[in-house]
Amino acid sequence: MSMRLEDRAAITDILTAYAHAIDRRRWEMMDRVFHEDAQLQFGTVLGDWRGFVEQARAIIDPCLATQHQLGQIQFGFEGDSVCHTETYMTAMHTIPAGYALAEVFPDKGATYSAVIAGRYVDRFEKRAVSGTAQWRISKRTGLYDWREFREVEGVDLSKMPEGSCGYHDERDPSTPVVARFLG
Repeated sequence: MSMRLEDRAAITDILTAYAHAIDRRRWEMMDRVFHEDAQLQFGTVLGDWRGFVEQARAIIDPCLATQHQLGQIQFGFEGDSVCHTETYMTAMHTIPAGYALAEVFPDKGATYSAVIAGRYVDRFEKRAVSGTAQWRISKRTGLYDWREFREVEGVDLSKMPEGSCGYHDERDPSTPVVARFLG
């Protein structure tokens, strides 16, 4: 039983590393989240994980801010090296006026919030990576359950004191927390 708890914890670490990588724009972490041959599909974004990350960057990098919250996770183990998971998520995106990818988030001429609720349905595999058995995602299907756009106020954090907001680089205080995923 304790091995299953360790496996669940390792898988959860990968799920949270994915959310962190997106929100902090630490795209280099993704090579420790996905197996080399991983395949993904989330809406119009699909392909191998490297192509997925390129497409995700084009969507996420222009956003003023994002935050992905993970909810309940279901685990379905098949033996010792395969686990199917379903993870509920809510993703908040602050979209600037002039956003260029209208097929993803429409340009409303003003800053707004796009909230997406959905699920990640993943196949995890425990494989040898650099001589160590590691859980990573081998297949991801992202599903939308609902989304909404909200008018917002106060999203400009430029007048906040230095150090009171998150960063998209090594200045962010979370850097030591995710160091093992950074290389």
